[in-house]
Amino acid sequence: MRIQVRRTGGFAGIERHAEVNTAGRADASEWRSLAERAVAAGRDAPPAGVPDGFHYEITVDGRTVYATDPYLTEEQRVLISRVLKEGA
Repeated sequence: MRIQVRRTGGFAGIERHAEVNTAGRADASEWRSLAERAVAAGRDAPPAGVPDGFHYEITVDGRTVYATDPYLTEEQRVLISRVLKEGA
């Protein structure tokens, strides 16, 4: 499974992008479960956020959804954090 996260916005407007490929990982099933729940809660179009808030584009195996701070689900928050940390 290929998981990509792109974060835009924020006060400084600095974009971050990272990717994790779970193929061959011992924790691949954990990643899959988390990614499926995060995508299920996402939106098909970028939602309106708050001023200076972050906007996220989450792509899992070619399917892209959108989310914004402070309206992330717990699964989205965890997935975004893990991908930006491990995929950096």
